Amino acid sequence: MTALTHSAPSRLRFDLWWLPRGILLGLLAFAIFGPLANLLLWAVTERWYFPHTLPLEYGFSFWARVFSPRGNAMESLTNSVIVAILAVAVSLALAIPAGYALARLKLPLRGLILLVFMIPQAFPNLPVYVNVARLFYEIGLNGTIAGVVLVHVTHGLVFAVWIATAAFAAIDVELEQAARSIGAGPLQTFRDVTLPLAMPGLMASAIFVFLESLDEFTGSYFVGAPDVNMLPLLLYNAGAGGNYQVASITALLLLIPSVGFMLVVERFLKADVLSRVGR
Repeated sequence: MTALTHSAPSRLRFDLWWLPRGILLGLLAFAIFGPLANLLLWAVTERWYFPHTLPLEYGFSFWARVFSPRGNAMESLTNSVIVAILAVAVSLALAIPAGYALARLKLPLRGLILLVFMIPQAFPNLPVYVNVARLFYEIGLNGTIAGVVLVHVTHGLVFAVWIATAAFAAIDVELEQAARSIGAGPLQTFRDVTLPLAMPGLMASAIFVFLESLDEFTGSYFVGAPDVNMLPLLLYNAGAGGNYQVASITALLLLIPSVGFMLVVERFLKADVLSRVGR
């Protein structure tokens, strides 16, 4: 009887411990999914104003307006995808040889070289892009796809080089030595052994660069606007003008590939690759 009496308060305290946990998890879920739910509501809203808690009228007329020829959504989406693909191609073309050299060769100041690739992230974007825009204007790159791609590559190289270096470093050197021992040359060994094994990490690197380019606003604004329409610029103009329906639809266009690609990254970027980042 005494044991039962002592166990009841302890069990009650144990049960009450889940109350703050539940409240904390509920607040966390609201912080994550609340803005997304609001975004989805605005995307299908026709009329919604204060003090009404929910929209007064639902519909898809704003979707038709966004994708109409005058809406610039298709042009912005096409430009964003083209720039992102070109940024991935240029970044990987530079990151694959750089990552292999940093992973395999005994380079002096290797850590400093890796740190140099992070310099574009170390300074505020605004003053950097103002000066880049002035320089590009003088050489004719301002307001061009090529200029926007170059700006996106400066940020994409951070992900590309670091992840490529980790992907190559995670490959066992003995596999390359075995291929060389049976007569394969350096280029053939790299093409048939090293590159296929590093491909999951390189794919993750390409996805990171693609998403970074797709969401880049500051560089696109200072270097591309108003000649090169991009989705982040369309989102900014719609939000600044108070057109929350158009802004929400544009945000969904940016969100869908981001979520899908991040699921792919989670599958390909394994712990053995991540553990070698920065080594």
